Amino acid sequence: MEMQKLNAIQAINLAIDHAMAADAKVLVLGEEVGDFEEGGILGVTKGLSTKYGSDRVRSTPISEQAIIGAAIGAALGGYKPIAEIMLMNFMTVAMDMITNHAAKLRFMSGGQTGVPIVIRTLTGTGFGNGGQHSDYLESWFAHTPGLKVVAPSNPVDAYGLMRSAIDDPDPVIFIENLASYWNTAEVSGEIVPIGQAKIVRKGADVTIIAHSLMVGHSLAAAESLTKQGIDAEVVDLRTIAPWDQEAVLASVGKTGRAIVVHEAVREHGIGAEISAVINERLFGRLKAPVQRLGGMFSAVPFAKPLESAYAPSAAAIEAAALSIAKE
Repeated sequence: MEMQKLNAIQAINLAIDHAMAADAKVLVLGEEVGDFEEGGILGVTKGLSTKYGSDRVRSTPISEQAIIGAAIGAALGGYKPIAEIMLMNFMTVAMDMITNHAAKLRFMSGGQTGVPIVIRTLTGTGFGNGGQHSDYLESWFAHTPGLKVVAPSNPVDAYGLMRSAIDDPDPVIFIENLASYWNTAEVSGEIVPIGQAKIVRKGADVTIIAHSLMVGHSLAAAESLTKQGIDAEVVDLRTIAPWDQEAVLASVGKTGRAIVVHEAVREHGIGAEISAVINERLFGRLKAPVQRLGGMFSAVPFAKPLESAYAPSAAAIEAAALSIAKE
């Protein structure tokens, strides 16, 4: 395809469009995904039901269990459903379907039955949506064998990871971030493999490991750190499960210092897993303890000042880097 300047909403829409054009088995279902409802609350699926018909792009009742149950059934019948769960907190309503059925059917059938579904969901702090609409719950799904979890930070990866997720033979959780939806980039149609991180900024003194919105904050922190003589490398995980251990360990092995950043609650988050692996594999080569930054151990506050203090900022990442760069 020709290079196009797109935001993440447009990139995901285009990826689904291309996949539906290439394979009649690709379906879309979820609340308000049809054009009668403007293609969802933010228009991610806008235009698709007009182009492909309501049989392939189907708006559903407000029932997350029904959406995921129907998607699993369709997948078992040979289709490739893309199911939208409007907000990540609402995934909890369908946890049984996701973790006990979609994730386990390949294991329980001796590898004979795959469940090739993509579950799109949206989250992110900063918009006053409160504690029941803003959580990052990626560690719950990354902890479940049989599920893959991806979280693009930009339109290029949003397109490329969506195409890979649709083609994957197993269930993929596709996490979208509200705050980064309108960032634009030149999208060429490149497919991004699941499980492959990307070095988005090279550096020699400290490695910052992030995903989704935190990649942008990490890059901003890295630019500020250069003025203080610290050269930070930024790794965009892109895939949370399975995460790219080789790329992360190579970077930290070079710099000797690591910071893992995520918007999810810090306690029991994926940062703990990544930190543990770094310590197990690189213990004798580390110049400082691995740092973890994450959300406060609290429901996401509604009040703006509290919400702004809840998740890691570029300034907090910069401060963490300064503290370990001195060691």
